[in-house]
Amino acid sequence: MISRDEYDNYIAILRDELVPAMGCTEPIAIAYAAAKARSVLGENVSHLHVSCSGNIIKNVKGVIVPNSGGQKGIEAAAILGAVGGNEDKELEVISCADDEARRLTKKLVREDFCDVSLAEDVPNLFIEVEATGHEHKTSVRIENHHTRITRIMRDGKIIFESEPDKNESHEENHPDDKNMMKLKTILEFADSLDVDDVRDIFDRQIEFNTRISQEGLDNRWGARVGKTILEFWGKNVRSYACARAAAGSDARMSGCPMPVIINSGSGNQGITVTMPVITYAEEWCLSREKLYRALAVSNLVSIYIKNYIGSLSAFCGAVSASCGAGAAITFMAGGDYAAVARTITNTLANVGGIVCDGAKPSCAAKIASSVQAAILAHYMSMNDDMFRGGEGFVEDDVEETIKNMGYIGKIGMKETDREILNVMIDRVDVDSCM
Repeated sequence: MISRDEYDNYIAILRDELVPAMGCTEPIAIAYAAAKARSVLGENVSHLHVSCSGNIIKNVKGVIVPNSGGQKGIEAAAILGAVGGNEDKELEVISCADDEARRLTKKLVREDFCDVSLAEDVPNLFIEVEATGHEHKTSVRIENHHTRITRIMRDGKIIFESEPDKNESHEENHPDDKNMMKLKTILEFADSLDVDDVRDIFDRQIEFNTRISQEGLDNRWGARVGKTILEFWGKNVRSYACARAAAGSDARMSGCPMPVIINSGSGNQGITVTMPVITYAEEWCLSREKLYRALAVSNLVSIYIKNYIGSLSAFCGAVSASCGAGAAITFMAGGDYAAVARTITNTLANVGGIVCDGAKPSCAAKIASSVQAAILAHYMSMNDDMFRGGEGFVEDDVEETIKNMGYIGKIGMKETDREILNVMIDRVDVDSCM
């Protein structure tokens, strides 16, 4: 039976992780740092310099900055944050940017108001924005978490500093401990959950993520992955589960300003852990209470798997999020611990190798593929079928399989991550390597 400490820890994790964000979280984090740097500067900004890790560059290059009027890139994100952002809103920092801010951002991008450099030997999630004015100069550094400011400087003096957290997915001053997580206690938590403890969290997640998903289905966003699935795969619960998850990403990756509730620092992962679960709950006419319990499973399983990998890597987060969605579908179907474990194992064994080459419209297709794999994994599990220990990185114990996948994603794919970045920023001549 789950202990009180474990129960409270899971509540804290959900409250810390399931927060609103507007658009892709990497450009938003840059905008947040720039808005904070401008605020500390205390005067008009005359120049910005952004230094960030390769993973930040990778996740900003191909995605439209929301509320920017269709602009892309680090420069646009930083400038919009500096001229039109409100740092108090954190991951919704540019939600209040107006037409004048968008116009000025376009003008300043053309005038090379902001320059960008690659930061070497830093955490995977690293952003530093320097803002120069006529009399002062400030810098704001973010590390390991999209809103975790670790240092602020003004005129060469440190005015705020905190030690970078060695655990990339754990933020200082928050009471949660993700190292306590286990699949067994996640399921015990869901079974014993007092839904009043999470009602506000999940109501907001359902509302926000359903709304952007429907926007992606109703209108032309990105490559229209969600709409294409419904058009050609047929209108059944499996297709809707994939399409509704993909459609939210279609909209989000192409600049839709609607906020989403994130998971593991990612809006795409937040949409993926939500929409397939809602779709199956509706199909099976389940109660709101059962949906809350299933969302607890979905969100926590995703966070648990991603905790082994870290915030940003070459491992596509749609896979860990889809594991959560598949686990929750099996949970709603009455599956026990063994059945949920089979679903997770089957999903990881199938699509565990999908790489992340940055945030962009094709993320919607990766979400669709991962959710489809999770649904297949669910039906296999309910038929008592699974991939067995000794087959590749799969172990008999699901916890060990998750650890193996985490090791591959965090350590084994480090060089893959570097080479993906090299290709994306044209650092290598691919033809010469053939």
